[in-house]
Amino acid sequence: MYLSIFLTAFLAATILPAQSEFVVVGAQQMGYDVWAIWWLASIGNTLGSVVNYVLGRFLVQYQDRRWFPFKPKSLARGHRWFERFGKWSLLMAWAPFIGDPLTFIAGMLRLTFWQFLTLVFVSKAGRYAILLGITQLF
Repeated sequence: MYLSIFLTAFLAATILPAQSEFVVVGAQQMGYDVWAIWWLASIGNTLGSVVNYVLGRFLVQYQDRRWFPFKPKSLARGHRWFERFGKWSLLMAWAPFIGDPLTFIAGMLRLTFWQFLTLVFVSKAGRYAILLGITQLF
C-alpha cells in the first residue's frame, strides 16, 4: 500500500490524470501509519512536480507540437500567476488546474532548483497535512 501511495501521488503531480486523495485517505482509513502516508505522498507529489520542472526547463522549445503536455491556455494562466507573485506562486503548486502549469513555468523561467524544490514541498506537504488532519477529525 505504501508504494501505491507514493506512485499515485507522483503521477498526480505529473501531466497524467491521477487523484492521490482517494488513496491517501483510504490508506489512513485502513489504519496505515499517518506519518508514513504523509511523508510518502508529500515526497511522491513533489518529485512528480520535479518532472514538470524538468519538462519546462528542457522541452519548452517544443510547445508548438501537438504532443506537448500543456495547453497554451494553462501556460498563460500559470505565467500570469508567476508575473504577479513570482516564485511564491509555487505555494499554490498543490492547486488543481494551476499547480502543474506553475511547476512547468518555474522550469521554463529557470527558477533555482533548490528554491523550486523547497516551495513545492511546502505546498504539497501542507496540502496532505490538511487533508489527513481533516480526515482524522472524522
